[in-house]
Amino acid sequence: MITTFFTNHTFNYTFFRNLSPALITLFIFSTVFLSACSTDDQNDERFYVVTTTNIIYDAVQHIGGDDIRVHSLMGPGVDPHIYRATPRDFQRMEKADLIFYNGLFLEGRLASILDGQGERTYAVASAIPEELLIPATEFGGSFDPHVWFDASLWEIVVNDIARVLSEKLPEQEEAFTKRAQRLQEDIRHLHEETLARIQKIPENQRMLITAHDAFQYFGKAYGIEVRGLQGLSTASEYGIQDVIRMVNLVVERQIPAIFIETSVSTRAIESVIEGARNRGFDLRLGGELYSDSMGAIGTPTGTYTGMFRYNVDTIVQALTRNPEHPS
Repeated sequence: MITTFFTNHTFNYTFFRNLSPALITLFIFSTVFLSACSTDDQNDERFYVVTTTNIIYDAVQHIGGDDIRVHSLMGPGVDPHIYRATPRDFQRMEKADLIFYNGLFLEGRLASILDGQGERTYAVASAIPEELLIPATEFGGSFDPHVWFDASLWEIVVNDIARVLSEKLPEQEEAFTKRAQRLQEDIRHLHEETLARIQKIPENQRMLITAHDAFQYFGKAYGIEVRGLQGLSTASEYGIQDVIRMVNLVVERQIPAIFIETSVSTRAIESVIEGARNRGFDLRLGGELYSDSMGAIGTPTGTYTGMFRYNVDTIVQALTRNPEHPS
C-alpha cells in the first residue's frame, strides 16, 4: 500500500524526502485515518489553493474570488517562524492544486520543505526585485522576510499572484486581473495614507519598538526608526543585556510607548516596561500590533488593509502622546 502510494504520486516523494521518518509515518497514518473522515469541501471541484499565512490568503482570496477555493494553514495569532505543520496540513498540501508561501525563510522548516518543489508551490516574495529587499545576514535566509509591511512591495506581490493564478486558469485571467487591480488601488491608497499619518508623530518620538524585528520594511517605507528586542525571528533568544539596552534607549529618547504583537509572547516587552518604570520613566504599553498574522476573517483586522490600517492607527495614537503628560 505504501509503495503504491508513493509510486503513483511523484510530488509526494519530492515533498517528503526532507522529512524525518517519524513525520513520514505520521503523515501516512493521518492520510489513511482522515480519508475515512469528512474532508474540507470534498465535493467542491474548484481549483484548490493552500496558503501558509493568512496574509497571503487574503490576497489570493481577493484575486481568486469564487473561481477558486482557498485555505490558509496558519490562522490568527499564529507565528510562522516556529510553526509546525499538522497531519491535516500535510493532507491539505497534498490535495492542493497550488501552494502559495511567503519564502525568505519566514516559514522556517516548512519553507525548507516547500522551496524548489516545482510548479505546484510558489514563494510570493520572489516577485520582489532583490534590490528592494532588506538584507538580513544574521537570519536563516539572506533577506528580511516581512515584506508585507511595505504596502508598495505588497502591491507587487498581488500583481504576481494574479499572474500565477492566470497561468493555472487562463480562462479566468480577465477576472483575476480586474480583481487584482482593485486590490492594488486599495493598497496604493493605504501606502499614501500611511506616509502622511506617520509624519504626524513628533520626530524625536518616531521610534517603533516591538518584541521581534518584524517592522523594518515599515520603518524604511514610512520614515520611522524600528527596534526589536528579539531580532527578525521569534525563534531567537533575548537576554538581560538586551532588555537593559532597550530600557536605556527608551529613557534617553523619551519614547512614550512600546508595543506587543498578537503572535509573540508579551514577556519581553513587559520586562522593558518594568525596567523603565524602575528608572522612574512612565513607559506605557502602546497597544497590540499585528505582525506575522492578521485578525480573524470577518473582523476589521481580518483583511490585509484592515490589519495594516489598525497598526498605523495604534502606532500614531500611542507615539503622539506626551510622555510627561499622558492623556
